[in-house]
Amino acid sequence: MGPVAWLAFHSAVSALATWLALLYARRRNLVDLPGDRRSHAEPTPRGGGIGITVALLAGCVVAVHLSVMSPMQAACAAGGLLLVAGIGWIDDHRPLSPWTRLAVQCAAGLVLAWGLHGAEGRWMLALVTAGLVPVLVNVWNFMDGIDGLATTQAMLASIAFVLLAPSAGPAGWALAAAAAGFLPFNFPRARIFLGDVGSGTLGYALAWVASLGTLDRPGLPMAVLLLPFCAFLVDATLTLARRMLAGEAWWKPHATHLYQQWVRSGKSHRYVTSIYAAFSFVTAILALFLNMMSPAAMGTATGVWFAFATLGWFWLRRRITG
Repeated sequence: MGPVAWLAFHSAVSALATWLALLYARRRNLVDLPGDRRSHAEPTPRGGGIGITVALLAGCVVAVHLSVMSPMQAACAAGGLLLVAGIGWIDDHRPLSPWTRLAVQCAAGLVLAWGLHGAEGRWMLALVTAGLVPVLVNVWNFMDGIDGLATTQAMLASIAFVLLAPSAGPAGWALAAAAAGFLPFNFPRARIFLGDVGSGTLGYALAWVASLGTLDRPGLPMAVLLLPFCAFLVDATLTLARRMLAGEAWWKPHATHLYQQWVRSGKSHRYVTSIYAAFSFVTAILALFLNMMSPAAMGTATGVWFAFATLGWFWLRRRITG
């Protein structure tokens, strides 16, 4: 299967499965209603991100058939994805304890870590992968609150990793294509939301792609590994820290992320999503430039960029909220 067919396959499967998910959500009345903790004004079906899940699972089968992945690696990658997407799908139908979801996400991280690195004795990389899965799954869940935001950020991050590390190519392009198949249903106006099944799938798949990228550069500084996620990590981390310091129930749904406050101030979903995309596009270019530097220089420059993003977060929040 050539590159174009690989992209078309994932995009088509994702789009078809998303359309079927939309019909299912309408029939089952699986709908998110507007409210104080949400950023949309109309009842909207949820759970459409299962289309991305189906596309990636189908891709694992094809990858084994084409000898792109070993059966063991594919089984572990698909097994972890099923755990994350499965618990998200259940939560989309009836809310679960956040601790139950976290436990399953950690288990998925261990499964993926073993398949990619543990079986080969790369224990440090396995540890990074195991931790990255629950972190990115929850970050993408926190940041999935306006039209197109989580999906476009996942597409940009996956493409950045493909360009940074050739070993991430097949999985990275598969994720980008699957997300592209879902995007027309969610942006510029959402007909269906990702749901926990979709945001979890994106976070897990990004951890998978990033972990594959470490095979090219085992000595790559951890900060550089996180650079394509800068926009989401800064907003999610600083918002979480602010809520914890304020004594709020930080594990409960809310609408106080920077992107949510920006929409509430009067900016459109399209505008905010586009600004986040522009920032991540510039960050991806920076990552490609840093990839040609020494590890020490990469780490320093990445730290400076995260500091810049942090200052920008505080400045924007103060300007938006007054």
